[in-house]
Amino acid sequence: MTTRVSELPEARTVRLVDHLAGELARAGVTHVFGVGGANIEDLYDAVHRGGAVRGIVAKHEFSAVTMADGYARTTGRLGVVAATSGGGAMNLVPGLAEAYASRVPVLALVGQPPTGQEGHGAFQDSSGKAGSFDAREVFAPVSRFCARVDDADSLVELLPRAVAAAQADPRGPAVLLLPKDIQQARIRVPTRNAAPIPGGPATASAARLDTAAVSAVSDTLRGAGRVLVIAGEDVAAVGARDDLAELARRLGAWVAVTPDAKDVFDNRDPRFAGVAGVMGHANVEDCLRRADLCLLVGTRLPLLARGGLDGALAATDVVCLGPEPPFVAGTTLGGNLRDALRAVTSRLPSHPRPCPPHTGPLPTPMPGPLVQAQERTVPHAQAIAAVEAALPQDAHVFVDAGNTGAGAVHLLPAPRHGRFVVAVGMGGMGYTFGAGIGAALATGRRTYVLAGDGAFFMHGMEVHTAVEYDAPVTFVVFNNNAHAMCALREEFLQGGVRSDDLFAPTDLAAGVAAAFPSLEATGALDAAHLRTALLRSNAAGGPSFVAVACDPREIPPFLPFQSFTEAATSKEGSDEPGVVHVG
Repeated sequence: MTTRVSELPEARTVRLVDHLAGELARAGVTHVFGVGGANIEDLYDAVHRGGAVRGIVAKHEFSAVTMADGYARTTGRLGVVAATSGGGAMNLVPGLAEAYASRVPVLALVGQPPTGQEGHGAFQDSSGKAGSFDAREVFAPVSRFCARVDDADSLVELLPRAVAAAQADPRGPAVLLLPKDIQQARIRVPTRNAAPIPGGPATASAARLDTAAVSAVSDTLRGAGRVLVIAGEDVAAVGARDDLAELARRLGAWVAVTPDAKDVFDNRDPRFAGVAGVMGHANVEDCLRRADLCLLVGTRLPLLARGGLDGALAATDVVCLGPEPPFVAGTTLGGNLRDALRAVTSRLPSHPRPCPPHTGPLPTPMPGPLVQAQERTVPHAQAIAAVEAALPQDAHVFVDAGNTGAGAVHLLPAPRHGRFVVAVGMGGMGYTFGAGIGAALATGRRTYVLAGDGAFFMHGMEVHTAVEYDAPVTFVVFNNNAHAMCALREEFLQGGVRSDDLFAPTDLAAGVAAAFPSLEATGALDAAHLRTALLRSNAAGGPSFVAVACDPREIPPFLPFQSFTEAATSKEGSDEPGVVHVG
């Protein structure tokens, strides 16, 4: 059995993979997610033998990345994924692209064929030699740092660089390509008084704030009357929820959130204005039109967050706090977000200002289904109300793409003490199944995954991973037997629904129950049955699965669909002003 790196004398040499596993542990990494294979098996061996880091085997490399992503979003620590060469490596790309777009710190350790076989017909060769493609050119566009470890000793330098790049602004993935012979090579262990590689956002370097800019922004805020704050996911990423709340208190501001940031401000606070953008609430636009200033905090305000607001934004002064410039015109105070919040808040009067009256995040009235609802289906609003009634306030919630996501973002309040994650970077269906498992294993908290049947068919077999590791995840699948958002787009944009996106009925709960006898799987018949099943899952220690039947023709609270239906009602074409297009 291999001795732990931390117990070795300084003069001893160890396998590179043993050193790597030990360094991950020293950085605070507790789990490595991935799928095994010949060219990464040595790393898994080192993780197993070392014992300080737990190896989690997923069913697919995309889900392994999202497990690392969910781990990082809920813990604030570096998420780590490991995969073999060839198809395993290529399956990482869409998950890394999500982490890149959403600024999530993930380290990908990717096995490669032995160096002596490169350019000589090696199986799964991606060295760029002899007509093979170059893995570095594949991963570079979806990473903040990508390097090939060409000799064992270079890992001592490359590993800290990769981790630092993943955690520096803008955060995102780092990739190390590890040939099999390099993994097996022996290296001299660094001295034990060496500082551990950084393991969390607090250790990442931050740009120094511009003092003059801080003073100018503070003066602007002091002089503003009504202020609307629109807060983004970066508030959660840097642990600045309390700082945001104090700033809002001193400003007497309304606070809206972007669709991927419902958890950064208490949804039940009187100041909460709702969700901004295409899945949001009309009150946000009303507050924006009444505001003297719009303050963006931790968001660049991408299209999903500003859809329907462009006109009001153009007529309002905008100030942005965050490390990256916004997508709208305004004054920007760059640098570390938490530092910027604290610096600006400290220059404001300490006594709270009253918040002006507003209607709050009232649900948007939506038209009924385009045709008569199918029998034994539960309206999304009722199903989400059942989820709200059962959801523990310290739970994490991961919401998938599509009609389910739009309904949950619009209708479901975020838990007060847990994450509410929506992967809008790439918007990939099926993200939640791995991400929810990673979060649950990392934190031990009950985690809810809210997804449609389309997302389940893509990556829902990660339920097997949850069963294998007894992860406390409640999978709630809204089954409308369709790619329903696609079907609705066809109805509105292309003159009618094609049969391609409407499926034959599937009893998901029965199928899952048959596949996993130890898993409690329920087909909820109505909202009350759904709530009962969810409450039962909360009391259980491991995973559970609940499917609820929904109507594919139900129109979700999604601004583009609302604008199309309004245009149709008023006999306006889809090119008329007021219609919002996404995608």
